[in-house]
Amino acid sequence: MIRARRTLTFAALLALPLAACTTAAASQAPVASASAPVAAQAEPKAKNVILFIGDGMGISTITAARIYAGQKHGQTGEEYVLPFERFQNVALVKTYNTNAQVPDSAGTASAMHTGVKTRIGMLGVGPETPHSDCPAALAHRLPTLGEQAKERGLALGIVTTARITHATPAAVYAHVPNRDWEADAAMPAEVREQGCTDIASQLVSKDFDLTLGGGRGAFFGKDKRGMRLDAGADLPAAWAARSGGTYVETAAQLAAAPEGKPVLGLFSPSHMTYTVDRAADSTEPTLTEMTATAISRLDGDPQGYYLMVESGRIDHGHHAGQAGYALEEAVEFANAIQYAIEHTDPAETLILVTADHSHVFTMSGYPRRGNDILGYVHSPAGGEGAGGAEDGPALAEDGKPYTTLGYGNGPGSIAGMAERPMPETGVKAHQQATIPLGSETHGGEDVALYGQGPGAERVRGVIEQNLIYDIIVKALGWKE
Repeated sequence: MIRARRTLTFAALLALPLAACTTAAASQAPVASASAPVAAQAEPKAKNVILFIGDGMGISTITAARIYAGQKHGQTGEEYVLPFERFQNVALVKTYNTNAQVPDSAGTASAMHTGVKTRIGMLGVGPETPHSDCPAALAHRLPTLGEQAKERGLALGIVTTARITHATPAAVYAHVPNRDWEADAAMPAEVREQGCTDIASQLVSKDFDLTLGGGRGAFFGKDKRGMRLDAGADLPAAWAARSGGTYVETAAQLAAAPEGKPVLGLFSPSHMTYTVDRAADSTEPTLTEMTATAISRLDGDPQGYYLMVESGRIDHGHHAGQAGYALEEAVEFANAIQYAIEHTDPAETLILVTADHSHVFTMSGYPRRGNDILGYVHSPAGGEGAGGAEDGPALAEDGKPYTTLGYGNGPGSIAGMAERPMPETGVKAHQQATIPLGSETHGGEDVALYGQGPGAERVRGVIEQNLIYDIIVKALGWKE
């Protein structure tokens, strides 16, 4: 596949049909003569690596997103294929943290970016470190993939729809024993005195070529509607003065940023706007637009690049118990992956797609083929669970319908209610749940890893999450 150059506008990106998912066919190697000696072939190395992380995109989320995307294209949905599902290399990944059966994004993203599993809630520090222990964290720093990429001459890009100081993107560059230390105001005075610095400060002290996401609040003082202790703090200005880079806050400013210089984009005070809630006149770039910009800018580096792209708000939709929000984020994530597939050379770019963890998100109830994935269950005629009026929804034992999608716990819990309310349907619905919690939790089952490009043949079997790091560094030729 020939890599397309920088010709698509942001408007054109939005028109890309997700349904037209294709991958380049592998070229056929010539057949050696039976009598001729076969020379040892050097293992192909990746010039570039793109790691796509769907935060909270477990297997049930992928299945539901596949159906949802297909139904948005007028299909029944089950037969639809997401772009990364065409990759020939697939593995299951064990996500536990060293002290947690069900993990969080800090420990899991750190495993992928350091090659070492660590404790829940910690970034870029070894498992010997107690949570929030500054001296121990300083003594057990783990080199991150982002730092190593820059040291070896590669360009570095980070893209997320969450705060850029949030756990998954911070794992690319940060070292803290508490993921909540996003700004200095979030840190106890004692640990600041011990020499630990907040995540935002660590980012602007590092070398990178492109960083795009949300989270302005951690970078400014209250004079600029931020949360830093120094009321006049302006970390992006200090970074731009040091690096010669450009700081931007809108999609238009991003498009106008000079080529060949670093760019830092912070497009919202906290997390970026959900896809469901985006206004037509939004100044924020989409995840696909940010991915396109990253590939275009990083592709000019002759040494290659490492790019991490996170769809951070899949996770947030699930935590809120709103599956429609999570699935819309997953579809936009798939759009970004499709763009990367079409605008990189599979002979030189390793693309990996995975999740940091899953959620307690379920599909159930025997819905018939093509059933609205965000609607009530309608059972096939004669099928198990059929009930209710003819052609109407299946009914639970309380005489009310129920939805295909639900949660094991979370804010939609019906536990303890004298009567179950009618469930909501549609993209903004709150799904019903069992155990009452203010926020739905992560799930502990394995997640999937999909790979295409040089080194993708190592994506197979059931692996520990920290081996994703090994797959990347071996593909880049840093490790045998």
